[in-house]
Amino acid sequence: MTAPLFSGRARRSVAALGAVSAGLLLLSACDKPTPLATVTVGTTTVSAEAACHDGKELSMEKVQECLTNLKDAKAVSYARGDTLRLGVEPDVVEDGKQWQAVLDGQPITEPSSNTYRSFPGADVFATGGQGEAPTSKKLAFVQVGRDGKPLAVWSFNLKLK
Repeated sequence: MTAPLFSGRARRSVAALGAVSAGLLLLSACDKPTPLATVTVGTTTVSAEAACHDGKELSMEKVQECLTNLKDAKAVSYARGDTLRLGVEPDVVEDGKQWQAVLDGQPITEPSSNTYRSFPGADVFATGGQGEAPTSKKLAFVQVGRDGKPLAVWSFNLKLK
């Protein structure tokens, strides 16, 4: 008669330890989600992860592509005179990084290390008497590093009510 090398309880303990180790390994292989950017108009808030984020500096061509190619951008309705509120998670501005708001490819704020900006009564659809106002505008947040080079882009669509 031969004696078992491990008892049933020991085999179950080893199997459980192996399962936990495998689970932790799988979790560590997952990509960490990018921090969120948020746009609030009135009582409506939309948040999104970065549309463009490689974990390193983005080329200017990639930034332009991110600013113009907004197929999956979340939309929020905006009426003239509404307060536009923009925010980012603290991770976006840590280690000397900053962010800047861009409307239809043109910066509307200076780079900032604040996590929140508010524009009461702003008319982002004003044309300055230059024809009919568009019905939507592309709003983006661009994260820049200490050297001013772009690192990530978050994209939204503002829709005129």
